[in-house]
Amino acid sequence: MLHACYAPYRLQFKEPSGTSRGVLTYKDTFFIKLYDDACPERIGWGECALFRGLGSDDCSEYEAVLAAACGRVGSMPWADFLATLSEYTSIRFGFETAWQELTGWRDYPSRFDTGEQPITINGLVWMGDKATMLRRIEEKLQAGFRCVKLKIGAIDFDAELDLLRMVRSRFSRNEIELRVDANGAFMPDEAMSKLDALARYNLHSIEQPIKVGQWEAMARLCSNTPIPIALDEELVACRCVTPAHVAAMLDTIRPQYIVMKPSLTGGLSGTDCWRHAANERGIGWWITSALESNVGLAAIARYTAALSVEMPQGLGTGALYTNNIPSPLVQAGELLSYNVSSEWQYPTLTWR
Repeated sequence: MLHACYAPYRLQFKEPSGTSRGVLTYKDTFFIKLYDDACPERIGWGECALFRGLGSDDCSEYEAVLAAACGRVGSMPWADFLATLSEYTSIRFGFETAWQELTGWRDYPSRFDTGEQPITINGLVWMGDKATMLRRIEEKLQAGFRCVKLKIGAIDFDAELDLLRMVRSRFSRNEIELRVDANGAFMPDEAMSKLDALARYNLHSIEQPIKVGQWEAMARLCSNTPIPIALDEELVACRCVTPAHVAAMLDTIRPQYIVMKPSLTGGLSGTDCWRHAANERGIGWWITSALESNVGLAAIARYTAALSVEMPQGLGTGALYTNNIPSPLVQAGELLSYNVSSEWQYPTLTWR
């Protein structure tokens, strides 16, 4: 019989990290442990990576739902149990990844955790004042990143354009791929003019130029944009991922890309749903972490590696925290890999 317990954990940022939604100094998360009576010494760790202010399952009863899920995990078939968590995407993600850990990731095999299959990632530059962002860009370029993603929308737009101009004056599109993420910061009536201005700098894509829920406005942008548009928060806002909802959104908006965050887009199974639907429609995609600890990040990396991706993925968030969980994950420049000679150093926690 399966059993589970959970423990809260607060991750502390090394330095404040800015988005158009505000500045983050810490992030609360929950770890779970899953084990079976048949082999109690084998434990599957998972992370229920709640994202306050963004995740569709951010609610006052979150911990109560998690506690209840731990209490009933072994009382029904696994598929039925996961179905009870359809509206709690980060909790579902935690249990799905703990199960994969417990069973050796047999549903998503790869050579990532043998150290043979590194993943190419983009360098993420958080918002800040112009000087700070320029310093961060230069650090990413010096570290060897060939794809850099900038968070935009919080400082003066002309200053952001100037940053892009300076980067492009030094590096061509063939040398550095630039992605930007507006986090819904543009107003619909100004978005196209801003896209036109950004297009001068040969960008790979822009994520979520306007706020979620404006499907018709987003569809008009996607059909006329000079820069490929990637849906991001639009996927996260979906409380319950179903094939019908996924099809309706993608058929209405017709984006060039979608960005999938497994802990926020329905867990592994929900992300599979988005991915298959995108493939059927010729829509590109990539996988991004969502400020998980190394526990969640390693799970997303294993999942991503199983998909045999080629383009840079958004998995470069493991070094953001002062108290992340020491792990075999290694980020060297634009490569994320797994060092088989290292071990996990899980903290002592109060389990509930």
